[in-house]
Amino acid sequence: MKGKSLFITAIIILFVSLFAFLIYPFLMMVISSFQTNAQDAFTIGNYQEVFTKPMYLTAFINSIIISVVSSVIALIITLIATYAIKSKSEKFQNNILVMANLTSNFAGIPLAFAFIILLGNTGLFILLDKTLGWNLLEGFNLYSWSGLILIYIYFQLPLGIMLLYPVFDGLDKHWREAATILGANDFQYWKRIAIPFITPSVLGVFTIMFANAMGAYASAYALTGSSYNMLAIRIGATVSGDIFARPEIAAALSIILAIILLVNMVVNDWLTNRMRRDI
Repeated sequence: MKGKSLFITAIIILFVSLFAFLIYPFLMMVISSFQTNAQDAFTIGNYQEVFTKPMYLTAFINSIIISVVSSVIALIITLIATYAIKSKSEKFQNNILVMANLTSNFAGIPLAFAFIILLGNTGLFILLDKTLGWNLLEGFNLYSWSGLILIYIYFQLPLGIMLLYPVFDGLDKHWREAATILGANDFQYWKRIAIPFITPSVLGVFTIMFANAMGAYASAYALTGSSYNMLAIRIGATVSGDIFARPEIAAALSIILAIILLVNMVVNDWLTNRMRRDI
């Protein structure tokens, strides 16, 4: 009886916490997105403004492009890296996983500051490149699109390794042995068995990476401030106010961001289920 009471209490606390920290703020955000600046009337003008002003449209385009490009590059790198890691000893694999877990938490302002020290206008690698006369980084600008792509790829790598590691765990070594016995070479094994098996999970990892990049704020803001137009930065600017705060526009932008991530998740789920049925 006592155990049942504790269970009911824990469930009540859980649902109260979910409502207080997730459901209620989301509902208030939805309501705010349909209110005027004075919050005294219903309007769809906030969404009309978001979809008609070039500033907001550019923010959506920039964020989607950076998220897709950084996620694809990071996914390719982590696929190769994880496969290489799986070929090493168990101790080495555990050490890499620990490092990936630690570095995955190294993000936001500290990460941007580290990149500024290394690759800023007077960063260590920039000065070293000039001193040695290599000029390999002569045209590189950390505070531009290329710099943002680089920093996004960096914080996606540990996440990708941790998510892909169990995917490669699912590849049974006996499958390769059986394929070899039946006369298949390495290319045929990967084409017919390994790649079809891991593709649904890889798509799921891409979905998480994309969502992770779309929601990133601190690193991009610390690196570029408001000089580069991105969705997360634009939401922050409308909340705090570059000139004056417009929380209703921030709410509308946030709802659209949530819809983009929801569509991303639904499409991935549909593709994943379809691929698994075809295997």
